[in-house]
Amino acid sequence: MANVPELFGSMVFNDKKMQERLPRATYKALKKTIQNGEPLDITVANVVANAMKDWAVEMGCTHYSHWFQPMTGITAEKHDSFITPSGDDRVIMEFSGKELIKGEPDASSFPSGGIRATFEARGYTTWDPTSPAFIRDTTLYIPTAFCSYTGEVLDKKTPLLRSMERLSSVAVRMLHILGKNDVTRVITTVGPEQEYFLIDKKMYDQRPDLIYTGRTLFGAPAPKGQELDDHYFGSIKTRVAAFMKDLDNELWKLGVLAKTKHNEVAPSQHELAPIFTISNVANDHNELTMEVMQKTAEKHGLVCLLHEKPFEGVNGSGKHNNWSLSTSTGENLLDPGKQPENNLQFQLFLAAIVKAVHEYQDLLRITVATAGNDHRLGANEAPPAIISMYLGDDLGAMVDAIIKGEKYESKGKAKMLTGVDVLPDFKKDTSDRNRTSPFAFTGNKFEFRALGSSLNIGCPNYMLNTMVAEELSQFCDALEGVDDLENALKALIKKTFTEHQNIIFNGDNYSEEWVAEAARRGLCNYKTLPEAMVHYVDQKNIDLFVKNGIISEAEVRARYEIELEHYVKRLHIEALTMIDMAEKNITPAVITFVNELTQSALAKQQLSAKLSVYAEMTLIETLSDKLEAFVKKTAELEAAVESAKQYKGDNLKSAQYYRETVLALMDELRALGDAMEKKTAAKYWPYPSYGELLFGV
Repeated sequence: MANVPELFGSMVFNDKKMQERLPRATYKALKKTIQNGEPLDITVANVVANAMKDWAVEMGCTHYSHWFQPMTGITAEKHDSFITPSGDDRVIMEFSGKELIKGEPDASSFPSGGIRATFEARGYTTWDPTSPAFIRDTTLYIPTAFCSYTGEVLDKKTPLLRSMERLSSVAVRMLHILGKNDVTRVITTVGPEQEYFLIDKKMYDQRPDLIYTGRTLFGAPAPKGQELDDHYFGSIKTRVAAFMKDLDNELWKLGVLAKTKHNEVAPSQHELAPIFTISNVANDHNELTMEVMQKTAEKHGLVCLLHEKPFEGVNGSGKHNNWSLSTSTGENLLDPGKQPENNLQFQLFLAAIVKAVHEYQDLLRITVATAGNDHRLGANEAPPAIISMYLGDDLGAMVDAIIKGEKYESKGKAKMLTGVDVLPDFKKDTSDRNRTSPFAFTGNKFEFRALGSSLNIGCPNYMLNTMVAEELSQFCDALEGVDDLENALKALIKKTFTEHQNIIFNGDNYSEEWVAEAARRGLCNYKTLPEAMVHYVDQKNIDLFVKNGIISEAEVRARYEIELEHYVKRLHIEALTMIDMAEKNITPAVITFVNELTQSALAKQQLSAKLSVYAEMTLIETLSDKLEAFVKKTAELEAAVESAKQYKGDNLKSAQYYRETVLALMDELRALGDAMEKKTAAKYWPYPSYGELLFGV
């Protein structure tokens, strides 16, 4: 059995290893960079690089890699060996501070949204010293940011780091106004819960749709789905438990704070949740988690599916982003305390977040907009596309009282009486949890629940950080230098809650009534990526990023183009895969089965005119009609994909066309294909069924 404390972080160049291997002065200088964001000198980098290399070589490494997060949505890596010629046909193992700080991957093949021409190939990766290096296989991985030769941001991490610094600076400024001058830094912390599916690899290998797109494009529902709610928190199957055990061990080696594991609602669906950590490290850890999940699954003859909706008719997978704020003195700024009605500091930070979510609800929706997530949002398995906030009964009542100018006293935690002598009574929370809310307060943090399972969490977190920083900055301007701080605080808090109370909703976000109510409140309801993404380049959003020094207007517009283009390409691949499956396998399979039925009917009639061929003829007629419609619909889809070329060069129109025309035809083709699957003998159907996929592990 693994010794977890010894195992944890064993493959990470963490604080313990830095203390052991670095000179005291170097260690102190590096810690100042990590803790306070101070610049790092090249002489310090040289010493760190050498110590890092020595440790990595001792652990069996031969290569190092600058590990970064381009706009592809996944991580990227280029591996270089430590070898350096020594002049006598031999080599030595070297690694300099320059190599640690800067790498030069080819930037021309990564998405740039038009910022970079193809011939402008040079790009740079630069070391993020606040996220520790780690070892996988025989390579030392160095977390880095990624930019072009002319300095444009080409990754998902740089804006996150900038937003963390920006939020820290304005939050510290605010706390100093409130008299807490000992606070030097405020950090954002994140704990992303990760949902995923596990299916048998042998089944996966027979499904081109899963291989090419990550989701099933055809598939009739199994007789049993999630109706009985028996999978959620159910006993974990032996094979899955073995995978989870290995996954925990691999993640613990990498310093990932994997904490909770359980079965999710849908068959073959599971979840892993970590303990909170600083946002950029949490971002790196979540990317690592997804990669390690997939590699660990392979060792067990499984495939880990991270698509938001791999199976129609059962719940898809999300990623709950638990976000909070903590000070350098150890205080959680979102902890309301026992009497939140008397905690003006908490009320002020809460007001800033309420205002931010209300004013930039469109941005929060945009951060979770993907082709995959469009299948989840708005269904009764995920929050709706309407962004709102849940505060709970106690805080909701407090906010109402502040708005009305009434006195309010918190109920505090009541005792839960079990009514059974042998069961201990315990204190329950002041409010229930609202699983239907996209942005819910859950005690000392906010849970942003609309993220899709495959999403890089850097984007929603840098936008969240930036919008909150903007509101806090405005609050600082309003409060700095006032004569009566307490009354000014109370007035500002009341004004903010009054003006932005429409974003707060503690009810059922799944109800049809809420859709109508949200419209009356003036809240956005962008159901698809093209609807949402068009607002990314609204002037107020561009101004937000530019003013706070996160990304430039050109970079905002580039990201807008990248996301639309990625959406189009995803749907284009799905459509082509569907056509391929329909023409090469499904149509021939049904024809073969119909021919078999026809031969059976003819044989019966030749044997005796009295034998009934009702069953054969009914099936033949049903399948022949559906097959004719299926072939025609396949041709329609093929023509629609061809027609999409007319929008080449206009990513928005192309995305709208794929969403409104191509995807609609795909849905119609699927319905016909699934109907034929239900009527076709299993031995003729060319692909594993939903029953085999979902219950085969």
